[in-house]
Amino acid sequence: MRALVTGGAGFLGSHLCDLLLAKGYEVICADSIITGNEQNIAHIKTSEFSFIKHNVTKPLHLDGKIDLIFHLASPASPIDYLELPIQTLKVGALGTHNMLGLAKEKRARFLLASTSEVYGDPLVNPQPEEYWGNVNPIGPRGVYDEAKRFAEAMTMAYHRYHKLDTRIVRIFNTYGPRMRLKDGRVVPNFISQALRGEDITVYGDGSQTRSFCYVSDEIEGIYRLMMSDYTLPVNIGNPEEHTILEFAEIILKITGSRSKIAFKELPVDDPKQRRPDITKAKKLLKWEPRVSLEAGLKETIKYFKAFQL
Repeated sequence: MRALVTGGAGFLGSHLCDLLLAKGYEVICADSIITGNEQNIAHIKTSEFSFIKHNVTKPLHLDGKIDLIFHLASPASPIDYLELPIQTLKVGALGTHNMLGLAKEKRARFLLASTSEVYGDPLVNPQPEEYWGNVNPIGPRGVYDEAKRFAEAMTMAYHRYHKLDTRIVRIFNTYGPRMRLKDGRVVPNFISQALRGEDITVYGDGSQTRSFCYVSDEIEGIYRLMMSDYTLPVNIGNPEEHTILEFAEIILKITGSRSKIAFKELPVDDPKQRRPDITKAKKLLKWEPRVSLEAGLKETIKYFKAFQL
């Protein structure tokens, strides 16, 4: 079996490449290295793996068969998509269109990596797949939210019109080794600030909630969805919910840091709640997260100490 992973040098993509290689696949990794990093795949030393530097907003031509396409390419952190708004929209629209076209040409099964951001600032908690969301299309976060919503619509159009074999995963907050220390997301932000003894920045009063899934659990869920027969979106994330203030205190406890908590103004359209309903994943995929928050954070902190600080 031969698999293509777009965004394969990114945080999630590189872990997915590892899993696929461990399962015996030949893996082609395509990445523009705009937000990815070749260091994330530098450890892979096998003839079954190849890397192509390519921006999927332009067509990708590959020889031979492709069985599976995992389309993960996209800026995914707030810092990235706020700095690269047009690129984010283009990879969600043109990039998805190109990869769906490749899947149609190769008769490959296609998986779109979507996001919990399609729910926007949700009015229901937890968020089931049937919830249509509460998104501000013209706000600063809209470039990412709407890119993914469009990508989902495009994927379903190819599924219905061209009978393409497609899957859609809605990824909730994921953390672990290979995250970028300065990517703007809460886990690397808090860990780096704690390890350096800097104030931990909490936006608003810290009452907004998030749920955190360790990367190995997330990747296993994505793979199981690709291997399933289910074609509608599925949430993959951890339903264990914490306020941001609680999470900051957990980081302080695990790191033993003497950092103080500093409160700053809440960013525009920052979601107040984020928690997946994983009923479908449990039933259809026999999947649920196994790694505890404390265990996952210890591994992540160890990585940052070794490679990023």
